[in-house]
Amino acid sequence: MADSPPSVSPSDRPVYVIGAGPGGLAAAYALRARGIRAVVLEKSDRVGASWRRHYDRLHLHTTRRLSALPGLPMPRRFGRWVSRDNVVRYLEKYAEHHGLEIVTGVEVSRIERQADGTGWLLHASGGRQLTGGAVVVATGYNHTPRVPDWPGLEGYGGEFRHAGEYRNAEPYAGRDVLVVGVGNTGAEIAVDLVEGGASRVRLAVRTAPHIVRRSTAGWAAQYTGVLVRRLPVALVDRLAGPMARLSVPDLSAHGLPRPDTGLYSRVRQGSIPVQDVGLIDAVRTGKVEVVAAVEGFEDGKVVLADGTRLSPDAVIAATGYVRALEGLVGHLDVLDARGRPVVHGPRAPKNAPGLHFTGFTNPISGMFRELAIDAERIAKAVAKRGAGRLSRLPGGDRTA
Repeated sequence: MADSPPSVSPSDRPVYVIGAGPGGLAAAYALRARGIRAVVLEKSDRVGASWRRHYDRLHLHTTRRLSALPGLPMPRRFGRWVSRDNVVRYLEKYAEHHGLEIVTGVEVSRIERQADGTGWLLHASGGRQLTGGAVVVATGYNHTPRVPDWPGLEGYGGEFRHAGEYRNAEPYAGRDVLVVGVGNTGAEIAVDLVEGGASRVRLAVRTAPHIVRRSTAGWAAQYTGVLVRRLPVALVDRLAGPMARLSVPDLSAHGLPRPDTGLYSRVRQGSIPVQDVGLIDAVRTGKVEVVAAVEGFEDGKVVLADGTRLSPDAVIAATGYVRALEGLVGHLDVLDARGRPVVHGPRAPKNAPGLHFTGFTNPISGMFRELAIDAERIAKAVAKRGAGRLSRLPGGDRTA
């Protein structure tokens, strides 16, 4: 009779990090720095895939110094507000500088507990089955474009696309464009269209947003976000009201009244303030016209909530994204009713020890900053459980 194979403990298995965006790369580095083997699985062929798809004019709304990931500052030459292209360059350099173990072209479709309860089984493309001592899910906040179930959209014959497909204003020069949604993406695309020569730009708004200046007299809005993040919601709401009235003009006459709910209350519900990169002036001067929310499509026209019917040349839906985690971990009872992880960062769900999530919140203090903090905390939590410990790191470096 053959001998039984030796049992394998979580410490003998790598930690798998799913996603080679900023959250995944930061987590991989932090794990490696603690002597833990971290293998990053990325479904595309390069790191930073989601950043490569963003529109051309995008810049971080957070400062360069507070957007660096652990172990590598962002170069000063990138400027205070780092461009999309430089974010991609930084992520490429980050992976190279730290010698991270990244496997591209591998998509994980499902995560399950190992039958013996000692680790995790990952089902991946090509029929792969990978076993890990712990898993960090970093597939991204902006994963899958979300388009509302508008009546008549399927039969609409006009040009329609999600903002995720928008790159620049060149295809829209001289055209009438309706942008749907007034988050940061919708606001920036509207301004980009104006500056790029669109003949008319309208912005469909359902709920008036909080608008903040990205920087006032050199003081970045992010600094305030960092300072107030741990304060009571009601207190921050009370403080934000007078500040908004001092720094942002009343745009009620132009269709954007001041919100009737507090700024931080909105943030806790998942709605980040719009950072002004030209929207205020564009609305105030009439270059961007604010219209009612879209209710549906009928007879080749866009129907608004106030009954108005529009016939734009193109519609761009800046209607956000979904996390799309249901297929991956939905069966594990680790998501809330909105499809978000019930816990994130160093905390693992009680029923799923060793399963961590990063990058699924949109904090007022800045996404990159919080990803960096989460990475260190996740690595500490994983190390405490003893998963993925190496006797020797790639390249010959001994661990502690």
